Amino acid sequence: MVNTGDTAWILTSAALVLLMTPGLALFYGGMVRAKSVLNMMMMSFGAAALISVLWVVYGYSVAFGNDVGAGLVGDPTEFFGLAGLMEDVTTEEGGLPVLAFVGFQAVFAIITVALISGAIADRAKFGSWMVFAGIWATVVYFPVAHWVFDFDADEHVGGWIANDLAALDFAGGTAVHINAGAAGLALALVLGKRRGFGRDAMRPHNLPLVMIGAGLLWFGWFGFNAGSALGANNTAAVAWVNTLVATGAATLAWLLVEKLRDGHSTSLGGASGVVAGLVAITPACAAVSPIGAIIVGAVAGALCALAVGLKFRFGYDDSLDVVGVHLVGGLVGTILIGFLATEDAPAAVDGLFYGGGVDQLWRQVVGALAVLAYSFVLTYVIGLAIQKTIGFRLTEEDEVTGIDTVVHAESGYDFASLGGGGSTAPLGGQARAEARNTEGSRA
Repeated sequence: MVNTGDTAWILTSAALVLLMTPGLALFYGGMVRAKSVLNMMMMSFGAAALISVLWVVYGYSVAFGNDVGAGLVGDPTEFFGLAGLMEDVTTEEGGLPVLAFVGFQAVFAIITVALISGAIADRAKFGSWMVFAGIWATVVYFPVAHWVFDFDADEHVGGWIANDLAALDFAGGTAVHINAGAAGLALALVLGKRRGFGRDAMRPHNLPLVMIGAGLLWFGWFGFNAGSALGANNTAAVAWVNTLVATGAATLAWLLVEKLRDGHSTSLGGASGVVAGLVAITPACAAVSPIGAIIVGAVAGALCALAVGLKFRFGYDDSLDVVGVHLVGGLVGTILIGFLATEDAPAAVDGLFYGGGVDQLWRQVVGALAVLAYSFVLTYVIGLAIQKTIGFRLTEEDEVTGIDTVVHAESGYDFASLGGGGSTAPLGGQARAEARNTEGSRA
């Protein structure tokens, strides 16, 4: 029988996670300069459009089809085009229609791809980004989702991290955040630095937009984490509370680091702390206690606040700190499970600090490093191939002009129209001269 309450929660959670991608578009869009805001947002919307189609055609089958070799990839033909899944069949876990689970996992794939775009803001061709997004999802995200999220059941064989390694990743610390963070680093290295990086001020052009985006991400993330319980149950409640408190602790920690280091706490820091906490608690939200969640959030907030400066020290241009927040935050949350997991939590595993020894810790480290290495190497190869063939980066002239104008023939802010037609304000000297010249030309 279909469990209507669980089904309603999963469909609602899927909608919440889908909202995170427009939230990310606002978050990233506000962080770039005004001449790049539309392109930055389009990269998220483009990913949503493309990945939703690929997921239905073959992505779900690659991620959740029966394993075809060593826990690395699912059978891409088993559910091709979601054939046979519209019947009223339910998953073993909770009496869910299979398509409810398909939709929930689809929005995870979408936002993972969209997250990468922040690392290459201001300088990537939109068409090349779309080509990259399709290839990357196919050869990186879909297989890694199989590794991490596809569990053995009856005769079904899933991925190696979930089943053979038995590393814990409740909602995507490895498959989503480490995966996207490593990919962002690789692409930043392939495309190189923005013109003026480290010299010119590249401040966010619209901080209210950033904070609205962060708020939508925080809101949607309850679907991301609590929805991963696949039911309206105690596990979802624990994940919900841990998500709330870890995010609060991370925000406080980030603001404190800013105050001690720079003498002031910023709105950008507050918004970034929110995302850092959400990232870190994602893998751990069903494995730690609420006090453990506070520790995870505080550690992630402080370390991510420090990590965003590494790009200046090491010379890579991670435009919007995908590495500093998602890669570092994902590593923190994934590895801290090995220390802070408690058997009292739904995952029912003890970490080092609760008498479990290093057994879970080494599993977490291996899983995190495996995804990091796989994503980085494959992304570098894909990005370099695109750069050498159709070209990935804008020319320097187009970058200076502004990617919105050059690529999309639009501007995020049309201030010229504010002074158009019908104004009775007196003209200044230069304006009067131009008006006379115009009239003379017409005559």
